Amino acid sequence: MANTKFIKSEFFFEEDVRESVAEVPVDKHQPWPENEKLKVVGKEIPRIDGYDKTSGTALYTFDINLPHMAHAKILRSVWPHARIKSIDTTQAENLPGVLAVITHKNIPEIKWFEDSFLFDTKIRYEGEEIAGIAAETEEIAEKALKLIKIEVEELDFTVDPGQAMKETAPKIHEGGNIVGGNPFTYERGNFEEGIKNADAIIEETYSTQVVVHNPTEPHCSVANWDGDKLTVWDSTQAIFTVRGVVSRALNIPENNVRVIKKYMGGGFGSKLAGGKYTVIAALLAKKTGRPVRLTLDRREMNLAVGNRPDSVQSLKLGAKKDGTLTAMSHYAYGSSGAYQSGAGCSWPFRTVYQCPNVKVEEYTVYINAGPGRPFRAPGHVQGTFAMDSAIDLLAGRINMDPLEFRLKNYAEKDQVYNIPYTSKKLREAYEAGAKAIGWEKRNKQPGVGTGRYKTGIGMGTQIWWGGGGPPAYVTLKLNRDYSVEVLAGSQDLGTGTYTFVAQVASEVLEIPMERISVILGDTGVVPYGPPSGGSVTSPSISPAVRDAAEQMKQKLMKAAAAVLSLKENDLVYKNGTVSSKSDPSKSIFLSDIMGKINEPVLVTTGAREANPEGYMIQTFGAQFADVEVDTLTGKVRVKKIVAAHDIGRVLNRTLLENQFHGGIIQGIGFALMEERIIDGNTGKVLTTNLHDYKLPLITDMPEIEVIIVSEGDPMISNTGVKGIGEPAHIPTAAAIANAIFNATGVQIKSTPMTPDKVLMALSQNS
Repeated sequence: MANTKFIKSEFFFEEDVRESVAEVPVDKHQPWPENEKLKVVGKEIPRIDGYDKTSGTALYTFDINLPHMAHAKILRSVWPHARIKSIDTTQAENLPGVLAVITHKNIPEIKWFEDSFLFDTKIRYEGEEIAGIAAETEEIAEKALKLIKIEVEELDFTVDPGQAMKETAPKIHEGGNIVGGNPFTYERGNFEEGIKNADAIIEETYSTQVVVHNPTEPHCSVANWDGDKLTVWDSTQAIFTVRGVVSRALNIPENNVRVIKKYMGGGFGSKLAGGKYTVIAALLAKKTGRPVRLTLDRREMNLAVGNRPDSVQSLKLGAKKDGTLTAMSHYAYGSSGAYQSGAGCSWPFRTVYQCPNVKVEEYTVYINAGPGRPFRAPGHVQGTFAMDSAIDLLAGRINMDPLEFRLKNYAEKDQVYNIPYTSKKLREAYEAGAKAIGWEKRNKQPGVGTGRYKTGIGMGTQIWWGGGGPPAYVTLKLNRDYSVEVLAGSQDLGTGTYTFVAQVASEVLEIPMERISVILGDTGVVPYGPPSGGSVTSPSISPAVRDAAEQMKQKLMKAAAAVLSLKENDLVYKNGTVSSKSDPSKSIFLSDIMGKINEPVLVTTGAREANPEGYMIQTFGAQFADVEVDTLTGKVRVKKIVAAHDIGRVLNRTLLENQFHGGIIQGIGFALMEERIIDGNTGKVLTTNLHDYKLPLITDMPEIEVIIVSEGDPMISNTGVKGIGEPAHIPTAAAIANAIFNATGVQIKSTPMTPDKVLMALSQNS
């Protein structure tokens, strides 16, 4: 690496402030100009891994097939809350083809969550792991699961966070059902005084459902031991996290664990953590002396590997007649599931709009259900739905246009830390989005018009971090034939990381994309990179790629100076050729430089620079929805979504469009159809397959228009990139809800906004 220093680094990752000591470059590169002036970055370049995926040659974790590989399955609890009294695996072990069975009885105690273990004798939710079986085939393993005899003491359970908060509720953990023991609280100004000064006040309660990630590719691990060295192929968003989890669980050094993930069929946050299934696969591989593959089925995916928590949010807002917000309060609770996970949803409420008097109190609650896990903008989707629904309602009380109301309360600085943003173009996003959707055509009074079908236009506001930060490293290798390898400790979730990494390297070195190969997702060969979640991948990795490429360019300039017997300051690099400024006839092509060097490979390692101190890095945006409501059936049809966003520099317009389309489709699912349903009498999940758990289909897709109002954020990094994974999802449900309100004059306060809820609201309003 070039000249570096160590700093204390802070950046947001999925609503948590991450702090670490990171090595960063001392010398900074001049930020790039606008995208139009760049040759490769920002262009609509096809995915470099597109052929592999469309031809079927791409290897996903499930496709790993090793010699003598065994197949594993997990016995999961059918009880929501119980204590194991005895377990007998004799019949399962004696079944022909069964190779190994592991339970809490025959493996060391492996600490997992809080006061629980890998296999615990106390069961806290339907689907919790009880035993693991390896067999010659998956079918034999499944048959063996049914032969395990278990005697349990069934315990009282609770699957509703509101009930779980009561003193009389069954205790899921010894410390009680409130995660951390206390609520999160925040206050600025004086809420009571602010509400007294309001001319208009609204007080409403909104609720959102639990939704499940359900990526196309299920969670899967393949584990193989070679002596004391373990290789794990894992469908993960965080190869280094998985390495750490496996190392600690098995009590072996991290350098004995190699985690590989080349291709992946989606994750959305569910694959950010190391899973029990990975450790179970490794234990079974050790016990059998054979490679083991463990793949979860769709039912397991809906029970045990994460979800977006639900929420109940009681909001009280006050404003002056001119639209000035005077006070805002937010009381909320949501379920963590059986183990600790965040259910907070108040960040947008605290910081999107300028308001001097704000009060927040929110609880995360244990219930007897599968644990929560980050899901594409955790907290923000729930919080934005409630907040922006309330904003529209309050604007209506004072007969003010909702967009005008938002502009009236536009926050120029971060409201929580009272510091400036590195950049903010939300105003421009409002203007561009409103123009594209035809905001002036919306109903001036919600619900006006007659007839069965009513149309309306609504909007929602987006704020998310997405700034990334160090530590993130990239190694670049230039071969003698001027082909390039770029090695990054990142993962491609299907979002196009392979492609933008190659684009950045190509932009700097001016080498054709086809001569650049990218290696990701292998802890055995790549330098460290952050988990791929929280919209941090591109803003963390792209600056490190550029740094490594710029260092390589400088090496080539130095080598050319020696070859041409010229001074470095007389040289210029363009189109892969180094030339003399004073005598352009003196030049040498990149491959010729490499031919003169004895080293067959030149290597550089780049790093992500430090984030600027005293500034908040955020993405901003607004989404506008045009909907049609069938007042006879209650069905809502989304006709068009306009997404106008400030997300820094665009690395690849095609990839950006893909991300926005995917996020918007997920937002439609959250708004109108997706929901995990648990039977309160039995504690059993009723929606464990893709027939009962309704996902959006191609027929549910509206027209989508994406507008980017930013050209880059030069303060944050040498590429000026912010992440886009989360922003596309966040405001979609709020925009749809407000469009329904504009169409019908009735506000639906609970997601999913299914036909029955729409009809009920319409009947109550008639």
